[in-house]
Amino acid sequence: MTDQRRTIARVLSESDDHPDVDQVYRRATQLDSRISIATVYRTVRLFEEANILEKHDFGDGRARYEEVQDDHHDHLIDIKSGKVIEFFNKEMEAMKERIAKELGYELIDHRLELFGKPIRSSDEGGAE
Repeated sequence: MTDQRRTIARVLSESDDHPDVDQVYRRATQLDSRISIATVYRTVRLFEEANILEKHDFGDGRARYEEVQDDHHDHLIDIKSGKVIEFFNKEMEAMKERIAKELGYELIDHRLELFGKPIRSSDEGGAE
């Protein structure tokens, strides 16, 4: 692994969000100004093919990435702010398994991405 790939891997592993390639590039060039956007694209694709990274589409037109993790989680995307909330729900996991079984399948993998907007609180006032 090259030093530039190590830098990109470090940026991705230290990310607490789900960056797109442009964000990874900006963060990586702060650590090593010699890294090109092409190197970031190639490295991200390589990491994705090696199952190190998982690619997401959160409906904003950009491929977003996170490290593949041992613990499963799903995502709730705030459509107003773009914030991505990771969550795990045992009941939902059991329901997905049950649905697959009822349809005659063994569930191998899945992705769940919920899209929502904040519920307006009652103290915001204003008659409707």
